[in-house]
Amino acid sequence: MHGEYKVPGGKLVVVDLEVEEGRLTDFRLAGDFFLEPDSALEDINAAVNGLPVETDATAIAAAVREALPAGAQLLGFNPESVGTAVRRALVTAPGWRDFDWEIVHEKAVSPRMNLALDEVLTSRVGEGRRRPTLRIWEWDESAVVIGSFQSYRNEVDPEGAAKHGFDVVRRISGGGAMLMAAGQIITYSLYVPASLVQGLTFADSYAFLDDWVLQALKSVGIDATYQPLNDIASPTGKIGGAAQKRLANGGVLHHATISYDIDGQVMTEVLRIGREKLSDKGTTSAAKRVDPLRTQTGLSRAEIIERFKATFRSLTDAEDGTITADEYADAEALVESKFATDAWLHRVP
Repeated sequence: MHGEYKVPGGKLVVVDLEVEEGRLTDFRLAGDFFLEPDSALEDINAAVNGLPVETDATAIAAAVREALPAGAQLLGFNPESVGTAVRRALVTAPGWRDFDWEIVHEKAVSPRMNLALDEVLTSRVGEGRRRPTLRIWEWDESAVVIGSFQSYRNEVDPEGAAKHGFDVVRRISGGGAMLMAAGQIITYSLYVPASLVQGLTFADSYAFLDDWVLQALKSVGIDATYQPLNDIASPTGKIGGAAQKRLANGGVLHHATISYDIDGQVMTEVLRIGREKLSDKGTTSAAKRVDPLRTQTGLSRAEIIERFKATFRSLTDAEDGTITADEYADAEALVESKFATDAWLHRVP
């Protein structure tokens, strides 16, 4: 059995193993990481060999950590990444290049239409009717997008939203509110089969699915990092955040919004950002929590998007694709029946 796991912001961890009588055998660790002393590699191999096949990633990591010699240095990986690679091997989880990908970047549509497309395209991937896809959003008006389980009245100031021209919509994934000012953010969605994230914990899947964009951001000079559970950050501030929704048919939606530019004052007038939410962020100013890409790179939004697409192509061999007429039609019907209704918007008052 063979398993691979690319550590977000780190190195590739590769494992090969066999299973005999319910235990892991002939375990071999490899990768492009750094490890000192050299002999620690055999210590790790010995720690995994003989473990019961049902051992979870956390317990594998604990066994590896206990076996490491005093002063061992692991650079670009850690015991947890070894455990993750083992679990992915045991479920024969595929990698990025095991799928035929496409990139979709099409006309601007309404925020509600973007949300409906997310549900439709995720469902199509789960059904096997669409290839795994990266979609870059374009939208024709500003909006506040609240998470599936957020309270409308607790998150949004309706007067502030109206004053600054922000529609308010609700998405199908959890997480926090996104202030989507037209032309000031970059939002992308990944529609993938559940098999891509097999063997990963829900939390680890966030880091795994966002790793490509960390590489893209680093290529434009931003030392981007993943901050659990769902933030993307740089040394000077938060850049963006991600959210997920998993459908019963096996489709997985992972989408992220990254700030290209932002008006911090507008954000505080449209969103009800309370002191409690900010208390663990080390600042009392909501505006200071976000450091947009424009100020860090000097590049246009279009240039950054092209770098995103180029990076994704280099990692997946993705081809340019389109949204079909029937997919647009299904999304339009879903806007009417769900995303444009007060019942959906106020499902959590």
